[in-house]
This record gives sequence, structure tokens and C-alpha cells, in this order.
Amino acid sequence: MGLLSWGILGTGRIATQFAAALAHSRTGVLRAVASRGALPPADPAFSGARFHHGYAALLADPAVQAVHIATPHPSHAEWAIRAIEAGKHVLCEKPLAMSAPEAEMVIAAARRHDVFLMEAFMYRTHPQTRRLVEMQAAGAIGRLRLIQASFGYWKPFDAAGRYFNPVLGGGGILDVGGYCTSMARLLAGVAAGQPYLDPEAVQAAALLGRSGVDEVAVATLRFPGKVLAQLSVSVALPQENKLRIFGTEGWIEVESPWFCAGKQGGRASLIRHDTAGRASVTTVETPDWLYAIEADAVAAGIPNRQAAWPGMRWADSLGNMRTLDAWRAAIAG
Repeated sequence: MGLLSWGILGTGRIATQFAAALAHSRTGVLRAVASRGALPPADPAFSGARFHHGYAALLADPAVQAVHIATPHPSHAEWAIRAIEAGKHVLCEKPLAMSAPEAEMVIAAARRHDVFLMEAFMYRTHPQTRRLVEMQAAGAIGRLRLIQASFGYWKPFDAAGRYFNPVLGGGGILDVGGYCTSMARLLAGVAAGQPYLDPEAVQAAALLGRSGVDEVAVATLRFPGKVLAQLSVSVALPQENKLRIFGTEGWIEVESPWFCAGKQGGRASLIRHDTAGRASVTTVETPDWLYAIEADAVAAGIPNRQAAWPGMRWADSLGNMRTLDAWRAAIAG
């Protein structure tokens, strides 16, 4: 089987990072990139790729087999569906859609047109995440009781920019809340012997900024099986961006849960603490680039049209979007 030919919709930061990583993947090659602007992007990550003025032109390119949707949040569902209808396999940046009903439409289109679809939570395909769930499933901390996850950063206020503009899906919940939510649902699922688990209750609070978006947001999730999760996200507040999971026989700290061993490979640490306070370190080392691992997971999953677990599968993405909807509804109530 030859290399999977990729096209990228969008030329922003995540698009350039994915393009650069493709050159280090085992299975993919960048063939084309599309922008709404008339001029091709200057970033060297796109060097050698065919440029299309307009997203529709890329979807009509017969050389493109798979499409990375790297557009702003509100257009994810539209362009994912249009790519699917063009017969392309799709890796769509998070969130897959702006709501669960929109996500259902994307998934229904992928099923109807028989193509691959995955929401791009890159940490889910990294070996660190697989090692973490293996440790939990093996009883490294006993029975899981509490998950604490944070993902936050500070951006200067810009009412027109995507971080603070509600029309562009601004706010922490839609931008990074999906990471914390999907991790909590994954780990609660492992505790229950399932690939993921949806919460039975969601409570939340937020600090709304001048533009009305959630600049800082927290949520408490209660899962079946006596598992709680405390999630914290932000676009206007730096956070430690760590994961801790607590069980009846100890706890594990993940120093870099979202970028794992690094965007260009490296070493990651999972630190287990027992009830006596003793710590032991499990290292996960890989030379593989973070987004190259994700691209290779897409290629491997194409025959089954979905990613291998713990990659994001369709029902998992839909459950995650429902939880994000509940989080946003809770801060609005």
C-alpha cells in the first residue's frame, strides 16, 4: 500500500504543525493545502504541496485521499461533511462540531459515505495514553475514585480573535475543554471495563469575560461507579496543565497529558504514588512526532473506518460533545 495522500483545509498554527509532522510520519504525504486567501501560505511546512484557493477546490482534487480539517471551530462540521461527501477520509480538529446534534450529522455522513472519520485529540493516539490506561486497568492505583485535569493558558484579549469571539466558538470549554472531558470519560470507562463512560451529572461554573465567553471554566462530573472528575480550562489564565488520577491504593500524576512526549518526540513520565508516599516513575519514550503518530493512526484505521481505541471513535466523540453541551448549559443556567 502506498502513502496516504493528505490535503489540509486551513493554514493556521495547527495546520502548519500537522503539515510539518506529516514529513515524519510512516504512512502519509502532504499533497495539497487550501486557504480562503488568494495567496499560497509562506510557511515552509507547506513546501511542495499544491495550493488551492478555496476549500472546495481542494475537495475536488483527485490526488487527495484524506483531509485534515483545520478551519475555525464553527466551520468544522460543514467542511467535514463536505469532505466526506467528496469521498475523502477525514481527520477533523476538535471540537468535531459546535454541538452534539451537529456532531451526529457529521458521523451520519461518514457512515453513509463509508469513509474514515476521527476527531483530532492527538493525545489519544500517543503511546503515553495507552500506557496510562494499561496501568490503571492493571490496578496500579486500586479502584479509581477521582480525576483532576487542567488545560489553560493566557491570551491577550482580542474581541475579534477566535479565543474571545463567541461567533468563532471562543472560550475555554470549546477550545480545550474537550481534552479534559475526553480524558475523564476515557479513564472512567477503563474503571468500568468499557472504552469510555459518559457522566451521569455535570455541575459547572465560569468566569465570563467582556465578550461573554468563558475565559475560565470549571466542571465537576459524576460518573457511574463512584468516580468524580474535576476539570479546569481557560483562555485567559495560565494553568499547570496536568492530569492526576486517584484510586484507593495510590495515585498517578501525568506531567504532560496533552502533548505527551512532545510535538517532536521525546520522553514522558507517569509518576505513581502509593499510599505510603513512595513514588515510582514509568517513562514513555518515542522518537515519533506527536501529529505524525496521529496521522499514522488515521492510515491504520481506514480499513475499519474508525480509529483503534483509545483513539477517538464516533460514539466517543458524540458522547464527548454531549458532555461539553451540558457543561456550557450549566454555566449559562
